[in-house]
Amino acid sequence: MSIELRLAQKKEAIDRNLESILPRGDSLLYQAMRYSVLGGGKRFRPLLLLSSGEEFGVRAEDALPFACAVELIHNYSLVHDDLPSMDDDDFRRGEPSCHKVFGEDIALLTGDALLTIAFEVIASASLKRGSDTQKEQAIVDLSRHAGTEGMIGGQLLDITLSPETISKELFHELIQKKTAALITASVRIGAILGGANESQMEAITAFGENIGLAFQTRDDLLDALEDTQREDAYRPNSVSLFGLDKAIERLDAFVSEGLQALVRGALASEELRFLAKKLLDVKNKGKNEHNS
Repeated sequence: MSIELRLAQKKEAIDRNLESILPRGDSLLYQAMRYSVLGGGKRFRPLLLLSSGEEFGVRAEDALPFACAVELIHNYSLVHDDLPSMDDDDFRRGEPSCHKVFGEDIALLTGDALLTIAFEVIASASLKRGSDTQKEQAIVDLSRHAGTEGMIGGQLLDITLSPETISKELFHELIQKKTAALITASVRIGAILGGANESQMEAITAFGENIGLAFQTRDDLLDALEDTQREDAYRPNSVSLFGLDKAIERLDAFVSEGLQALVRGALASEELRFLAKKLLDVKNKGKNEHNS
């Protein structure tokens, strides 16, 4: 079976589980939760988690609640990011943002509800293989990477840094927290549930950190190439700070370092390698358009 087909099957399982987790009903809140999560998305983070777990011998049914929780947390962050008080985006995945459909008040509660249900899902998970200690470690790890020292801390930097105060060092911290933290948590949780040893944890963490940095760099490149950035809403980005060519070099370097981390940890996952290399799809496009 091809890697693409295996990942497609994993994505279908994730989507089915998200569908079953999210409440139904006439409530505007329930409708907004389902609208925000089930309306699309590549499921990059939960795919990383399932692939990492598989590398460490974790059964898919044991890893799925954690994969879905990560995706719920990711989507909560998107709902809040789109609000007028944050990034003020009217569209998400080609459709009107949650607050444009349901109102800002419902969107705020939608994000809160998605975050809360994510931890309900993993706290209630019953591992067929593995221990409660591993589950607790995974919950703690996810909390830290999604919290003030991780994703939320990065969001704070994103809305408070100005063109006058941004530096390359601060920008690195921003994307390391806002984007890379949850991606890092995804691969770490798979390893935690599988009882990875210290050297394996170091390797999978380095992989996640570098792939997270690559993911944000790729997004910045796509924004620049597709001219979707709004001039009236400044946000620090890789292209404005480093230039197009250097941003492409940084993307290549982050992916390369992530792949080398897998080698150092003797981790053989074809799926993790495939997902990492897919981030380079934008590279040739960037070079071609820049030189045309």
